Amino acid sequence: MTEFAKPYISGHYTPVTDETSATALVVRGTIPPELEGRYIRNGHNPKPGVVPTHWFRGSGMLHGVRLSGGRAEWYRNRWVHTTALDQDAPLFRPDGSMDLAASAAATHIIEFGGRLLALQEVNLPWQVTPELDTVGVFDFHGELKTPMTAHTKEDPVTGELHFLCYSPFPPHLIYYTASPAGHITRAEIIDGAGPSLMHDFAITTDHVIFFDLPVTFNPAEQSGIPYRWNDDYPPRIGVMPRTGPAVVQWFDVAPSALLHSTNAYIDAAGRIVLDGPRYDRTSWESTWKWWVGAPGYSTVPGTGMTAYRWTLDPATGKATEEITDDLVTEFPTIDNRRTGLPNRHSYALAFPGSGRTDWAVVKYDHHSGTRRIAELGRDRLPGEPYFVPAEGGTSDDHGYLLSIVSDLGSNSSELLILDASDLATVAAVELPRRVPAGIHGSWIPDTDLEQ
Repeated sequence: MTEFAKPYISGHYTPVTDETSATALVVRGTIPPELEGRYIRNGHNPKPGVVPTHWFRGSGMLHGVRLSGGRAEWYRNRWVHTTALDQDAPLFRPDGSMDLAASAAATHIIEFGGRLLALQEVNLPWQVTPELDTVGVFDFHGELKTPMTAHTKEDPVTGELHFLCYSPFPPHLIYYTASPAGHITRAEIIDGAGPSLMHDFAITTDHVIFFDLPVTFNPAEQSGIPYRWNDDYPPRIGVMPRTGPAVVQWFDVAPSALLHSTNAYIDAAGRIVLDGPRYDRTSWESTWKWWVGAPGYSTVPGTGMTAYRWTLDPATGKATEEITDDLVTEFPTIDNRRTGLPNRHSYALAFPGSGRTDWAVVKYDHHSGTRRIAELGRDRLPGEPYFVPAEGGTSDDHGYLLSIVSDLGSNSSELLILDASDLATVAAVELPRRVPAGIHGSWIPDTDLEQ
């Protein structure tokens, strides 16, 4: 197998080999004047000559576009220059201990308390500058001694950051909160959690929700990410109060996997409603084969995923489950001002499958039960659609969706800006190179950064 035969380093995912900068980018359409800041997206981009054994093991590269005054001022791409990238530092030292700084830093990029943090869940965060240069490890002023999940939840009311550390070894799960000043305010070992892959979680105004599902630690897995589907593991979703003792109520659910939650909230009956793209065993195994380039992998990961809803009733201890759409979707997003609160709309990346042949952006209206699709054309792969509120916007579809699109046909990329209300194209920023398809990104307004 040649170097670029593996799916995660070929096609839309073909790595770039250098860091570059460009200014005064060409814009088609009109950039909304309230977009003053940076869109930054993270993703795996191995160094030249390196073929990782798993998609998740590729080194992190940030791609950023600066918007101001209706102009696209610059594009930059920079590796996160961790010790793993620059010094080939291994995750495990010769004595068997973990080097929490030896990170790919390739999964996510968030802003918290004025800091930009590149995240990979088996490590500490790495801080970067607004120009994407690497600063160094951020360990919450020496208070965080464990890995930090790549998916965090920032409470839109309190500004508090929620995150996890999960591990194949006891303690399997630790729940943290941090203040905007960057100090740990709570650290709770969650008794009863098992060695499952807890890539994400959810919060409501009153609860933290954990996914203890049947993708579990398997030391026989040779790809470097030691987790596989486990038919013998009882699937559960845990609900814990955000205040008071760390007592978890576990709900038995059907076997499934969940990488990314859309949102969770408390409904009028006091039940917890949780939405997200659900994998069954078949779709998980298909996706795993793509991640590792195993024989027989599907050309499109995630085939068979469905949009799903779990409704958890604390009064009865029972969960009800339903498919909300058969469209194959992943990378769900919402207006982050609705995190933990009822949301009317959500957005996602639509995959080929269920009768579709191309990628697209999809918008869901959870009140009417309808969806709208933005068709982008053949050989065009958008990234996770990130919602940015319009100035003065009050509804959770009054704003814009930002997504970097990889176009194989023209060997190019653009930052696409869609109107979230109808998915019409507002503007497209032409980037100076094709940007490899990646994972998660964030819009960081100038007002959120340290001055």
